[in-house]
Amino acid sequence: MPCRPSLVVEQQWEPVVWQKAAPKGRSARSATEVNAARRQGADVETARKLSGGTNRALAVEPSAARKLEEQTEAFRHATVSHDFKMALQQARLAKGLSQSQLASQVNERASVINEYEGGKAIPGGSIVSKLNRALGVRLPRAK
Repeated sequence: MPCRPSLVVEQQWEPVVWQKAAPKGRSARSATEVNAARRQGADVETARKLSGGTNRALAVEPSAARKLEEQTEAFRHATVSHDFKMALQQARLAKGLSQSQLASQVNERASVINEYEGGKAIPGGSIVSKLNRALGVRLPRAK
């Protein structure tokens, strides 16, 4: 007769003990709670939040603010040169394109082309290279 395994199943499980997490230190919200904790002899640590509850950046130190006020230099971004904007206009007109047509060829907005031709744009290398390819000319460096 073949040997049959016994049908009795034995399980040896480790007992699991559920415990709550240790209570964390509670922060007192009012001065009366802080004073009551001091009277009971508990260790009290006070920390002041400088900009608690506000959505403001940290205030500038007075010395840093004074240094900024003392600076007299005018900081401006470099825009495209007069030579660049004139060469861009002449190359666009030689091809017979409007600003919006040129903008659609280089995948930019018409306002971007308008800024470059008006001399107000801050030069970007990728846009200048797109304009060079679309117009088939080498525009002067946009300084």
